[in-house]
Amino acid sequence: MSSANSKRSASLQRRTGETEVSLSLTLDGSGSGTRASGVGFLDHMLDLLARHGRLDLDVAVSGDLQTGSHHTAEDTAIVLGQALDKALGDRRGITRYGSATVPMDEARASCAIDISGRPFTSFYADLPPGSTGGFEHDLTEEFFRALANAAKLTLHLRVEAGSNAHHMIEAAFKAFARALRQAVAIDPTEAGVPSTKGTLTA
Repeated sequence: MSSANSKRSASLQRRTGETEVSLSLTLDGSGSGTRASGVGFLDHMLDLLARHGRLDLDVAVSGDLQTGSHHTAEDTAIVLGQALDKALGDRRGITRYGSATVPMDEARASCAIDISGRPFTSFYADLPPGSTGGFEHDLTEEFFRALANAAKLTLHLRVEAGSNAHHMIEAAFKAFARALRQAVAIDPTEAGVPSTKGTLTA
């Protein structure tokens, strides 16, 4: 891992005219921390992300929820992605790739991640319209796209089955968390950056 950030952690703040986000992240964690975005379902998804990704994650957001949860969800994802990028440092010693398929009752989601330094998102989910716990279902794609862009991930995420929006979105977050956990893990056989280019940061 990078000697410049041996704890693989980051703390960031972002303030705009729409939201204020404070976030602390540790990659080698246990799922501890508190998540308070003002959007109940988003907090639940962040709890899942932390627990299944083995991340210590503290998130506090205040935003213009009177207009909906879009700005809160997107800005939280941006800061989370930036923190992930910072915590990974120069990417030395990481596994780089991760994948997972997760069932959630009738729903099933699959995720593949490359910590490539090249932001790209392929997302598919035939989610029912509406919202759950203040979170509009179509924000699921916006969240993951913003996160992948900020963290410089190549992300393929697909909800392959399901009829209940809660289950479908939960399966997506869990699949992402499990794939991320693999990708950021330290590979004891990798002495350098796992790329023939010698860099995964650009």
